[in-house]
Amino acid sequence: MIQLALDRLTKSECRQIADQASPYVDYVEIGTGVIKEYGMDFVREMKECNPDKVIVADMKTCDAGKHETRQALESGADITTVMGFSADQTIVDSLEVARNLEKKVMVDLLGITSEKRLQELNALGVELVSVHIGKDMQKAHAFDSLEPFMYLSNDFDVFVAGGIDPDRIEKFHQLNPAVYIVGSYITDAESPWSAAKTIKEVIHSIETNTPSNS
Repeated sequence: MIQLALDRLTKSECRQIADQASPYVDYVEIGTGVIKEYGMDFVREMKECNPDKVIVADMKTCDAGKHETRQALESGADITTVMGFSADQTIVDSLEVARNLEKKVMVDLLGITSEKRLQELNALGVELVSVHIGKDMQKAHAFDSLEPFMYLSNDFDVFVAGGIDPDRIEKFHQLNPAVYIVGSYITDAESPWSAAKTIKEVIHSIETNTPSNS
């Protein structure tokens, strides 16, 4: 599945790109920068405009878990994000709010590689995680650092993010992700529809040609 990441864009651009890419994406993410610019009202608007999509509010919460999680989920998001380096209580509080609202929390693993922390997150009840190579890190050699996450899908539903384009899908595919988070390859394309279609086809091709582990 594909999560369309909308960030560093105007409201109009977000709406247009989401509409054009809609046939090929399953999740629509309202990026952190967009949320900071336009607030919760825009999360509500995007849910109203995309009722058949899973809406992700990329809050990147690292404190005040109860408040920020409730704020995002009651504004129409189906999933909100919390940073994996947050205090355990922040994560526990966020998970509790999400459960009560019958929604989800995704824990962003930006900066986390230790097996100990991954085990702690599992013990806290985390179900969704994002293996996230940040925008700034994409300029370095961060794509060589996926080794700590190879067996993550045994314990979590794994989302992957980090400059994903057709060439990088195979690199991330080794993590057995449930969802590929794709931003600029689609949002910067002359035709978001065509770019999303290409990503969908590449994912399907790789998954079809990968031998089953069962």
